[in-house]
Amino acid sequence: MSEIKIELENVRPMDIEKRSFEIITEELGEKNRLLIPGTEPIVKRCIHTSADFDYADNLCFSDGVVEKALSAIRGGASIVTDTHMAASGINKHALGQYGGEVFCFMSDPDVAAEARQRGVTRAAVCMEKAARLDKKLIFAIGNAPTALVRLYELIENGTLNPELIIGVPVGFVNVVQSKELIMQTDVPYIVARGRKGGSNIAACICNALLYMMHTDRGY
Repeated sequence: MSEIKIELENVRPMDIEKRSFEIITEELGEKNRLLIPGTEPIVKRCIHTSADFDYADNLCFSDGVVEKALSAIRGGASIVTDTHMAASGINKHALGQYGGEVFCFMSDPDVAAEARQRGVTRAAVCMEKAARLDKKLIFAIGNAPTALVRLYELIENGTLNPELIIGVPVGFVNVVQSKELIMQTDVPYIVARGRKGGSNIAACICNALLYMMHTDRGY
């Protein structure tokens, strides 16, 4: 059996991320021209996180959403997630520089108790709890379509007016439908249309926005 010669790239540790984005840009090829101006760092960071080039096609952006999101962050908006995994992945130091915090209520005893009593998901109750916060809010949903459905209901009845919804839950049951509901609202959104997404994608979109505030990691 002949040996295959494996050649490794000689990349300094501090340059690995930058080199990764160069490769992504190279492999996107002509698709680079089709990306909505201003959204490129978000699309490429999702690809960087997942190694899935489908995000170049399935990420949907409402009109002017990047500028609105950056303005919200500068204005001290906080981020609410539906998983501790997403919360742990968001760069809290970068967000904190503008006065924002990261919230995840999924493990709160009162949330668990109310969800059991009402026969609904904890994610739905978390959205209700977040709606009572006296803060500008960005929602980053990577796991629970029921969170998106409840956000849609809260928006429609006038209870909630978020600065941004990042709707990227992954899965099968009501995942596609919940994302489509969010895209029917007047709220700024970034949505991964279809079944793909996840807590890692929710966090990386938040970080992409945060890093866009600093040109050295905006790519």
